[in-house]
Amino acid sequence: MKYFYYSGCSLEGTALEYDISTRAVMQALGVELIELDDWTCCGASAAEAVSELLSMVLPARNLALAARMDQDCDFVIPCSACYLNLRKVDEHLDRDEGLREKINAVLQEEELSYKGGIKSRHLLDVLATDIGAEMIKAKVNRKLSGLRIAPYYGCQALRPYGGYDDPEEPRCMEPLIEALGAEVHPWPMGAKCCGAGLMTTKKEIALELTGELLKAAKGADCIATVCPMCQMNLDSYQKKVSQVKGEDLRISVLYLPQLIGMAFGLNAEALKLDLNMAYTDSLRTKLKN
Repeated sequence: MKYFYYSGCSLEGTALEYDISTRAVMQALGVELIELDDWTCCGASAAEAVSELLSMVLPARNLALAARMDQDCDFVIPCSACYLNLRKVDEHLDRDEGLREKINAVLQEEELSYKGGIKSRHLLDVLATDIGAEMIKAKVNRKLSGLRIAPYYGCQALRPYGGYDDPEEPRCMEPLIEALGAEVHPWPMGAKCCGAGLMTTKKEIALELTGELLKAAKGADCIATVCPMCQMNLDSYQKKVSQVKGEDLRISVLYLPQLIGMAFGLNAEALKLDLNMAYTDSLRTKLKN
């Protein structure tokens, strides 16, 4: 198996552990990741506020770079916001020839062109659909027995372009967690919003949303995430949320590839566990037993 790989900006900075653990797990699974030379920001959630055309050109440029490489493979994207942007380009190009011409007029400045056809897929989709629980289970040499994990999908990995799981009641992470030897924490919050960027503009709302997620995760040892923004809100605001809610809501929050890597026997350095802000002593102790 091979895929074009787009890490995006967050995985080069605040979510570096997501990038490193993803690469380590994919290598262990024998998956080849083809990274683009000279890739650029996809615009995330900011570009559209400046220019709708810019918000299309930025992700289209990365897809055009991949198209120029003449490799027959899909794009795998760990960041949910990046996935949404790259997927959005193809969705729009399929039905708007005029937009396609405008995008390619801009791309022509670099002698690039994109006509569509490269499938952009979230990392979770690839793990659940192409690789699957059985292949993951076959690589496990250190079962995460005794751990209860709450699978958290967030919004953008599944809406509006998911297609590989129910956007309201997702379940595709559950077989992967069970393949690691862990137990799935039953909760109805997997697809609920964490507040995302509201943490910088409407903090009281985001703290409330994040607080509800952390409260619902009580009884779990860890929350598994697949989105850098969700990770940031759940990981770095636990102290503030606990103060607002008047109760201790601390819990470990790890990226799904980090948990998979643990079960594969990869060490803490290979998974960059030192970069996680919410990695509790109670979870460390359970993992040592």
